[in-house]
Amino acid sequence: MLDPLLLAGALACAIAGMGWLTLAMEAHWPQVFGARGPVPRTANVLRSLGAGAIVASLALCLAVDHATMAVLVWIMALAGAALMIAFTLAHKAQWLRLLVPRRAVSRTD
Repeated sequence: MLDPLLLAGALACAIAGMGWLTLAMEAHWPQVFGARGPVPRTANVLRSLGAGAIVASLALCLAVDHATMAVLVWIMALAGAALMIAFTLAHKAQWLRLLVPRRAVSRTD
């Protein structure tokens, strides 16, 4: 009963992590926010959040199954999340604004 919820959480973490890593890049930030790029502090926070979410995704997969199967499911979740973020960037990039608080966008270093 708990396994599907953990796997859904793993997929959600993978999607959020890929989104944060994408927004940390100067090439993709203007597609979403129209600005020049994230300030260095914001980019570092986004990278940290992205890495943490991807590690959390692996941890959730490991909680559901044995290591060999969990890693396979995790890699498939990462591939699906990367595709989802890529398609979102291509068609509805502004949807990725949900991953970044508004005050982080207007802040300057």
